[in-house]
Amino acid sequence: MGYPRLIDSRNSNGGRGDHVLIVGGGIIGAMSAWYLTGAGFRVTIAEKGVFGYGCSHGNCGYICPSHVLPLSQPGAIAKTMRAMMRRDSPFAIRPRLSRDFVSWFWNFYRLSNKRDMMTTASARHALLQSSMALYREFVQAEHVSCEWQDRGLLFVFDNARDFDAYAETDELLRTHFNVAATPYRGAKLQELEPALKDGPAGGWHYEEDCHIRPDRLMSELRRLLESREVTILESHEVTGFVRQGDRAIAAKVRTASANTANVNNVTRSAGQQDVEADHFVIATGARAVQLAADVGARVPIQPGKGYSITMQRPERMPAHPIIIEDSHVAITPMESGYRIGSTMEMVGYDTSINQKRLNLLTSGARKYLHDPVGDPIEETWFGWRPMTFDGKPVIDRAPALGNVMIAAGHGMLGLSMGAGTGKLVAEMLAGEQPHLDPTPYSALRFL
Repeated sequence: MGYPRLIDSRNSNGGRGDHVLIVGGGIIGAMSAWYLTGAGFRVTIAEKGVFGYGCSHGNCGYICPSHVLPLSQPGAIAKTMRAMMRRDSPFAIRPRLSRDFVSWFWNFYRLSNKRDMMTTASARHALLQSSMALYREFVQAEHVSCEWQDRGLLFVFDNARDFDAYAETDELLRTHFNVAATPYRGAKLQELEPALKDGPAGGWHYEEDCHIRPDRLMSELRRLLESREVTILESHEVTGFVRQGDRAIAAKVRTASANTANVNNVTRSAGQQDVEADHFVIATGARAVQLAADVGARVPIQPGKGYSITMQRPERMPAHPIIIEDSHVAITPMESGYRIGSTMEMVGYDTSINQKRLNLLTSGARKYLHDPVGDPIEETWFGWRPMTFDGKPVIDRAPALGNVMIAAGHGMLGLSMGAGTGKLVAEMLAGEQPHLDPTPYSALRFL
């Protein structure tokens, strides 16, 4: 397989026909590839594992402009600590005496005030709105079969105090961002969603949100990208870059094979190869920290581990996707299945599946739903959400290497922000006027 040699351009902007190597085969890498090929670039995706299997595979499938506010809100630390005292807490933190870990939480605490919350919310809102519009256009124009459903998103509250208190958040979102929910109190909630048991005080319904089946979206993206002659290299781990001055000329790639050869600009030796390209995009989610540091960027990401259980549809299937606020359990009714997900473990890059966390998902669903689980269970899954302490992704050129882009740190909103991010990456590499102001997503904000 051949890769074009580096075109020695004198500027950082892309030329039509240039080769772009995207590191990471999740939703951010895939949507970047889509818009880059649309702009005339040739694209290769290098994925450490299987294309589309990381956080883009088993998440709850929400495309949710309602999620404007970051986690760093006034009182967030105290609220989280109180929640962690419960046996059924959706949060878990494994303290570590590492500089990065302590710094992340200190900065999260520092930004948990209303002024910084609103600044972050504005940046998130722009990317969320852009992505929703782009997804709708993409799904319709390309006939994407991803089980798209316009049912909104329903936030369910157990007690009247919390339900009433949410009116303040609704007013803030409605006034500042034109994002509004409809409240349903008591029996009105069961009329809207008969799958819910009696008991919850009420719910707030964001009608503009939607949901999909994310693994189906990734399968469709693979089909569409390959139809545009995008090369997808699985089991290809990028470990660093070969530099020439202030540019990268190749990516250092570790492969599963141990062949030694030199074919078409790809140098292989004992499972290693250098892949040349004109431009590079780091889109490796929670794993972006190391590669970003290699190109002069500090991207403070902590992996926020989430879980999901996918099963067949229960007899009394919810009509709407639901977030149960007291347990933060998320319910996704899909055309071809049913998913329960969420929880947040800050436990580093832990690869185990904690059965207790899975049990919290099913127990949270049982409290509220007539038929909380389906049979049989098809998959139990975990993924690392790439959490920045300020709740905004990095979408920017690397400070040290002008032809390397970073697109990572989308937290729990990688799917929701994927289309807008991909378009912004393509615009910035092509030197075009970006459709969004990229300033809030600058890599320099952490230096």
